[in-house]
Amino acid sequence: MNKKFGAIVVTAVLAFSLAACSANVPTAINTSTGSFPAPTATDTAVPSGSASAPTPAPGTPAAAVWEALMGTNGEYANLARYGAIIDKFGPVQPYVNVKAAEEQHISALVRQLQRFGAEVPANPYLGKTSAPADLLSAAKAGVTGEQANVAMFDTLLPQVSDLGLSRVFSNLRRASQEMHLPLFQAAVDQGGSLTTAQMVELGLGLGYGS
Repeated sequence: MNKKFGAIVVTAVLAFSLAACSANVPTAINTSTGSFPAPTATDTAVPSGSASAPTPAPGTPAAAVWEALMGTNGEYANLARYGAIIDKFGPVQPYVNVKAAEEQHISALVRQLQRFGAEVPANPYLGKTSAPADLLSAAKAGVTGEQANVAMFDTLLPQVSDLGLSRVFSNLRRASQEMHLPLFQAAVDQGGSLTTAQMVELGLGLGYGS
């Protein structure tokens, strides 16, 4: 991929990443060094939540947010899965960037819960999720997990009439479908992980909020 085309791809995808999530997106790849910045405490801060937070009443907007956050295919579960993979195999890509993106997604959903006056729950999956035996299995699980996440939003979106919440759900669905899923599919093709150069060539996952 020539430098001019690469610059166009990086610029276009970064612009998409900035619009894809209502959370603030930190700086993307350092084009002079070809490296990704380390997440800062501000980038990855996730509220601890309450283990005793009551489940919102069924049929309410808060209940839809709760499902997107707490469901088995939701953002809390994905965060725990990718965290377990990093704990086992180290800071490998694309798991590092996707985990940081999930943290941004969680922050966006937490703001919606608070907007609807619901208490923020704790992540019930942390410390209870184990990593696959190898990175190839992890990448395949990533593909399955992101597909399930997209299907979850496909189910939730028709239930939502609030325009702000609908916009957040649509943005998170788009990030899973168009950013995370292709990264894991590429990781499967490469044996389970991606190098920084491969991620740059793909033009995906350049922003933690994507």
